Amino acid sequence: MTASALGVLETGAEIVIPTCAPGIGKVILSPASPDLIADVQIKPFPVWPDDRGYFLEVARLQEGLVADFPVGSTQVSTALNYPGIIKAFHFHKHQTDFWVPAAGLLQVVLVDLRLGSPSYGSKNTLYVGALRPWQLLIPPGVAHGYKVIGEHPSVLVYITNRTYNPSDEGRIAYNDTAIAYDWELQHK
Repeated sequence: MTASALGVLETGAEIVIPTCAPGIGKVILSPASPDLIADVQIKPFPVWPDDRGYFLEVARLQEGLVADFPVGSTQVSTALNYPGIIKAFHFHKHQTDFWVPAAGLLQVVLVDLRLGSPSYGSKNTLYVGALRPWQLLIPPGVAHGYKVIGEHPSVLVYITNRTYNPSDEGRIAYNDTAIAYDWELQHK
């Protein structure tokens, strides 16, 4: 293991913080974007609004992006987050995350920490939630975090293929100088 390695995946690949160019990386505007980090998957999901509110189906176990999640260890959780909150970064050595932003809007950041991955060091930004209803599958070794943007709280429903295990989770500061993510408004 290299001196800067944060862990090892089941595949034997090292997890290492890359040195990224400052900024927000590649903005992902399509689930089929060639700039999407390797093994990350995106699938739009339908929202059925009516005069009472809306309905969305989060997932069906053993189908879709969670098809390989084992029934016996799959965990479903929800996070309510207030506007402007940043939760970043963390990663897993073994666990795969499946995210469904059910309310609000999130600026999601992904960084590939898997040394040897074809997209090692890549940084992606995705704007997901009410205005872009996408499910995200985030594999082990990909650091992830988000900022709640807009004036309303967000609700993130997430499903993991393993029950929570603190020894599987690693943390990196949201303002890590190697990742160099720019959390400020971009004024584009």
